[in-house]
Amino acid sequence: MQASTTSSKNDTSAKPVVSRRLDRMFLALNDVASFVGQFFKEVFVPPYEGKEIIRQCYEVGVRSLPLISLTGFITGIVFTNQSRPSLATFGATSWLPSLISIALVRALAPLVTALIAAGRVGSNIGAELGSMRVTEQIEAMEVSGTNPFKFLVVTRVIATTFMIPVLAMFFVFLGVMGSYVNVAQNEKTSFMSFIETFFSSISFLDINSAVIKAIMFGFTIGMVGSYKGYNSSKGTEGVGKAANASVVTSMFLVFIEELLFLQIINAIRAA
Repeated sequence: MQASTTSSKNDTSAKPVVSRRLDRMFLALNDVASFVGQFFKEVFVPPYEGKEIIRQCYEVGVRSLPLISLTGFITGIVFTNQSRPSLATFGATSWLPSLISIALVRALAPLVTALIAAGRVGSNIGAELGSMRVTEQIEAMEVSGTNPFKFLVVTRVIATTFMIPVLAMFFVFLGVMGSYVNVAQNEKTSFMSFIETFFSSISFLDINSAVIKAIMFGFTIGMVGSYKGYNSSKGTEGVGKAANASVVTSMFLVFIEELLFLQIINAIRAA
């Protein structure tokens, strides 16, 4: 009898905990939806912060080029080296350019670029906006008559949305160069033959889907980093948490989007 009473008390005490967690979850989802809605409301309304958008594009794109270049070139070499033994088993090493083109364009370039950007750009946005929040710079902008959301959030999201596809295409170019260096050294394939085989294996659907994915990833990275930083609190500790949450959440959402988009593209190819 006593055991049953204790069990019922535990069940009763557990319900409010679950209820509070659900309330917090739905409130967080409402905050995110409001944040995204405010972005789409502000992005089409003048004045447009052209200079700040260009500066953010430089920060996101140009400053990421060295890391993207090195990663893309090495990825092309490594993937070619890893694929050669399997193809050599069937005497099909001539298929290497086709395999590289499919791997880079369909999957590796948008995904790896987005993951690199989430680590570098996402954390930077989260930390920068978080520090501005805790030092009350955002409140000072509101007092001075500046729209901080448009100046700080909209510009950064636009920059990531436009520059991540550009970086992904640059990743493909460097990956092709790295793969060609490896193939030319081992199979003595000419550059024109390599490029012809490379482009014959991909379609406009592959290129368009890669660009759309990169745009979607860029928007996600910019939005998550801006949301975490813009709504940070608890002083310097909050800045660190905002930067860390920007990276982790962005990467998680990128993988989810990759999975969902892959199902859609496969359905289109099968139709």
